[in-house]
Amino acid sequence: MKRKLVSIQTVERVDPIEGADRILRARVMGWDVVVKKGELDAGDRCVFFEIDSVLPDGPAWSEFLRPRGFRVKTVRLRGVLSQGLALPVDILEGEVPPVGTDVREALGVTKFEPVLPADGTVAGPFPPRVPKTDEIRLQSALGVLDEIRGHDFVITTKLDGTSTTYFVDDAGELVVCSRNWSLAKGPSAQWQIAERYRLADVIPREMAVQGELVGPGVQKNRLGLAQVDWFVFDAYDTRAGRHLDPLELRAFCDARGLRCVPYERVVEGDEARSFDHSLDAWLRLAGGRYEGTTNRKEGIVVRPLVGRRSDVLGGRLSFKVIDNDFLLKDED
Repeated sequence: MKRKLVSIQTVERVDPIEGADRILRARVMGWDVVVKKGELDAGDRCVFFEIDSVLPDGPAWSEFLRPRGFRVKTVRLRGVLSQGLALPVDILEGEVPPVGTDVREALGVTKFEPVLPADGTVAGPFPPRVPKTDEIRLQSALGVLDEIRGHDFVITTKLDGTSTTYFVDDAGELVVCSRNWSLAKGPSAQWQIAERYRLADVIPREMAVQGELVGPGVQKNRLGLAQVDWFVFDAYDTRAGRHLDPLELRAFCDARGLRCVPYERVVEGDEARSFDHSLDAWLRLAGGRYEGTTNRKEGIVVRPLVGRRSDVLGGRLSFKVIDNDFLLKDED
């Protein structure tokens, strides 16, 4: 499921906020958002902007976010967590489209992207046969909880860095990529990692290995590393058209001297059948600190032990849960 940064959604409910006369707490999808009293009510359609939407500079409806650089971030208002932005549909021109319609382009909204670290130089597009790394946030697809219920799964740590992909094509050439682009060979941290781990030799042809680049100069180095490193979180066989399952991935990395993201918990058997898959339970599990530090971790990623298709996502069943405290206090 491609993330719909801005879409038409329905306000599920609206609740008062103690001590607040002008604002209310609304629930849209799985998100709690603060709205102006009188603008939206339960059952209304709205334009919902997910976290990291960057609103256009110019329209009157976006002007209130100018002090924040027009970026939608997690905030706390009158003690209530607001994760997204819900506005009336009258900001759109013409007829209001159906619920679920992506209206990002119509409104001129872009996605916030951190600055590419370590002098990475763009060489070309991201390889078209390799899936990009952009896990859906749980609150945007709550139906995945019913799909994973009763199945064995693994929880891994979401590292706070920048996604980096290494792909060996059918000619045996190594392609080094940031989240969205292939990078020219040079002194960048991405290419240093490629040389350190001899990725051109250890990655099989037609295999893409994806991981998080972390360390000094990348985000805030919340793992406290002395040098930049790379932790694998996925591998995709382009010939077979499949991702390695979590335990396959760990064995793949062990055999090649690569580091995996931390596997926090493997949930199997009776424990998986009785597991609490409520949103609140998952948000609690997302909290914590990066091992060996006092730094809050970004969150967790959840995948079944055996790959499954998600009808909710229209593809692979996999999702992330971000710690609310991280979003409020530590997010860049």
